[in-house]
Amino acid sequence: MNKRSTTLRYPEGTTSVGTARVREPRVAAMKAPATPRAPKYGNVKVDRDGIKFDSKREAKRYHELVAMQARGEISELERQVVFVLAGPVVIGGRRRPALRYVADFVYERPGVDGQIVEDAKGRITEGYRIKRHLMKAVHGLDIVEV
Repeated sequence: MNKRSTTLRYPEGTTSVGTARVREPRVAAMKAPATPRAPKYGNVKVDRDGIKFDSKREAKRYHELVAMQARGEISELERQVVFVLAGPVVIGGRRRPALRYVADFVYERPGVDGQIVEDAKGRITEGYRIKRHLMKAVHGLDIVEV
């Protein structure tokens, strides 16, 4: 069996072959560069002190928490902590990855049992609501929205 080319070549300027219309060739180099789209929820990514944040709100809250830690009000401050909500599964013969939630900040406060989990939120989405529910059901942790 012969291997056929997936592209057909016609003389320059040909606009139709029989009843079929000939399209212009698509060349990536000829396309204008894509303009970056605005983020869906209006957040602006920020780089402060060499740390990248997903939003201005998150950067501001981080610096507040660092100051609180310096004053001794909180301890064990961590960023971007991953919590596994459900392990990986096989659905319909395909392996699906673990369902996880990435908390913006996790820290401990003297006099409060356990960890405090914070998320800098501008808008609460349906996906976040489900993950918030699972965090309480699986880990017994409430998420504080800032």
